[in-house]
Amino acid sequence: MHNITVKVCMGTGGIAAGGDEVLAAFNREIAAAGIAASVGKKCSAHQVGCRGLCAKDVLVDVIINDSKVTYIHVKPEMVSRIVKEHIIENIPVAEFVAGDDYHNFHNKQFKVVLSDCGSIDPEDIESYIAVGGYTAAQKVLGSMSPEETTDLIKKSGLRGRGGAGFPTGTKWEIASKQTSEKKFLICNADEGDPGAFMDRSVIEGNPHAVIEGMIIGAYAIGADKGYVYIRAEYPLAVERLKKALDDARGRNFLGKSIMGSGFNFDILVKLGAGAFVCGEETALIASIEGQRGMPRAKPPFPVYQGLWGKPTVINNVETLANVPYIVRKGPEWFASFGTEKSKGTKVFALTGKIKNSGLIEVPMGIPLRQIIYDIGGGIEGDRRFKAVQTGGPSGGCIPADLLDTAVDFESLAKVGSIVGSGGMVVLDETDCMVNIAKFFLEFTRGESCGKCVPCRIGTKRLLEILERITKGEGRPGDIALLEDMSVDIKMASLCGLGQTAPNPVLSTIKYFRHEYEAHINDKKCPAGVCRDLLTYQVISEACKGCGACLRACPAKAITGDKKQPHVIDPSVCIRCGACFDVCKFKAVKKE
Repeated sequence: MHNITVKVCMGTGGIAAGGDEVLAAFNREIAAAGIAASVGKKCSAHQVGCRGLCAKDVLVDVIINDSKVTYIHVKPEMVSRIVKEHIIENIPVAEFVAGDDYHNFHNKQFKVVLSDCGSIDPEDIESYIAVGGYTAAQKVLGSMSPEETTDLIKKSGLRGRGGAGFPTGTKWEIASKQTSEKKFLICNADEGDPGAFMDRSVIEGNPHAVIEGMIIGAYAIGADKGYVYIRAEYPLAVERLKKALDDARGRNFLGKSIMGSGFNFDILVKLGAGAFVCGEETALIASIEGQRGMPRAKPPFPVYQGLWGKPTVINNVETLANVPYIVRKGPEWFASFGTEKSKGTKVFALTGKIKNSGLIEVPMGIPLRQIIYDIGGGIEGDRRFKAVQTGGPSGGCIPADLLDTAVDFESLAKVGSIVGSGGMVVLDETDCMVNIAKFFLEFTRGESCGKCVPCRIGTKRLLEILERITKGEGRPGDIALLEDMSVDIKMASLCGLGQTAPNPVLSTIKYFRHEYEAHINDKKCPAGVCRDLLTYQVISEACKGCGACLRACPAKAITGDKKQPHVIDPSVCIRCGACFDVCKFKAVKKE
């Protein structure tokens, strides 16, 4: 008897690529073939969460006994061949099978948080239990004191994965020592960085690991109620989380006297409206309390005075998802990888101008170069790498000559960036660094709650200067003004949003000052991105007079007879780039 399992990626990326149809096709073809009855095989197809390499979705694993074959870019019309040739005849369909780039993507990763994502069915609690799920909670509640639990997490060296990197065990210890009849534990799932999808994918792929981490954390600090604060913009994650919570209650993993231990704990879901500032812990607390999501001054910190004035621990999704694995395998195991001060692994969303975009988990301390070239496969189109932006809008841009920088809290801080929650956006030679800084300032300016003047007015003024520069209206002294204002905003802002908002500006000036100078002094955009600084010219020697540019130009700025070199009138040209895009002979020059 052969045991055959088909696993179809049904994370957000997999579903967007057609995962629903692929899964249905497998179930349809398996049923139609009558496999279990006709060939003596037990076969099932089920959904799993994000498999990581989103660029290759839909990803499908066919596992016969212990032999696994991964298929990429699977479409419903490919399923009948896979079922007939691989599942029935045990001959993999070679032309659909993942190649070296897929395996290279995974080879230098080390998965803890993602170890069961893409493997278990996120909507089946039995699937999580089968891989050891909830045994960590049973161990803690059955044989460990809260103090021992906190000490175990301290020994592991786990630091918060939400951005600041505060030691998790220390935070739990402080909260545990507070004398209060009521305490709370909050999971911060309000992930809103552009290009970031780490926490959302973890909840979509393994919500029970987060729930189990919350149970252990709540026991350690003495909380009987928890909240998962998650934005309503993540419907799949919310749906799977709510089902996981219901299933956990049904097994007495949540509720009264969990697992017969006498410890009471339950979790509520609070939907956020998508305000980026609510990722800041005091703004998040205000939102749960029904107030407008605005931060308050600290101290007091939430561990002393948080939700409804009670001691409150806030950990992000990835931090909590690490906890069950640490308890199961031991703090020494977790501390054995990473660096001296940054233990364990970190999950990143690898996006931008990269060949293999997706969700990755790597040991702390791995060089950026290995992530971008060994895991990410290098730059899309084999163009020149220019920079990588880490830490989302709060982070900085790291240039090519610092590609060997280690990815950990201390090393990234030294070069002017941060680990942050885990966004990693790769930029190439076609990206304008002034424009990139402007993009992130547009985001943070729009997401500022407006409570404090440095952030509300300061980010607006920074953006106005950047807009002028990218329009060719930069002035002498603008760079110094940007630097001075950035420092003031960082020092005077109330919360982390304003304190980190200038980071993209400061890092791009530090490493790409020449681009700012070209924009201001020469009125040129070296990357050819800033529309108001571009000029288009027809190279007469290369022009065939085909008329394609003339027909494409919406401003009627191009003239010329058939089979004769055409001419662009710069006074009429609106710099839309249509002529450049349609010219098959590369006769239109953009500079």
